[in-house]
Amino acid sequence: MRYSGKTVLIFGGNSGIGLAAAKGFHAEGARLAITGRNAESLAHAAERCGAYAIRSDIASVSDTEAAIDRAARELGGIDILFVNAGIGGFAPLPEMTEAFWDSVHDVNLRGCVFALQKALPAMRDGGAIVITGSIGSMLALPGNIAYAAAKAGLRAAARILAAELLPRRIRVNMVSPGPTETEIFKRGAPEAEIGALRAMMTANVPMKRMGTAEEIARAVLFLASDEAAFINGVDLFVDGGCVEL
Repeated sequence: MRYSGKTVLIFGGNSGIGLAAAKGFHAEGARLAITGRNAESLAHAAERCGAYAIRSDIASVSDTEAAIDRAARELGGIDILFVNAGIGGFAPLPEMTEAFWDSVHDVNLRGCVFALQKALPAMRDGGAIVITGSIGSMLALPGNIAYAAAKAGLRAAARILAAELLPRRIRVNMVSPGPTETEIFKRGAPEAEIGALRAMMTANVPMKRMGTAEEIARAVLFLASDEAAFINGVDLFVDGGCVEL
């Protein structure tokens, strides 16, 4: 019960890693609010993890502000912020459009950075922030320019924010998953394509398997807890050894 008496806000808590983390926080005593764009999946997720549901699109700063205000009123302030919302997408540079670049960065960089900014007044001193990054920010994966640039920018923002928040004793850390069994890489793709992508991803992981949302969530819960009280500004790779081996 590491989170008994603590309040948690998760941006992007209605599926995948966000939902797995929400279940973990709830199981350990936290009161929490989760956001998501899809009202149906959000309601279902909130019911499964005992959370207060707030429909919100992180690409909209006004949505984000409203969501934080509602969460802070419902929870009575925020101890832990988990910024997990994100989208994927591949396009090699010759085929990239401005619209594609903007759609990825509006969520994965601009949206997440302004979610961090807008949440700070509602956060209690001594709290913790965890941000979902990606090993894609470290790897030269063809076709991944927009996504990798956004996540690399988010990593830089996380380190700087960790330094800026030292006077408030709010720790800021990042968890960067490797290939993980979530819905994000399956959306809009036929089954055969999904199978080929899974096989390719698995082959490139030294441990020869993909991670699970629950495995990533355990790292999130650790970094948000008092067990990680002397850890600040890190980017923790949860990737089966992809970056380091």
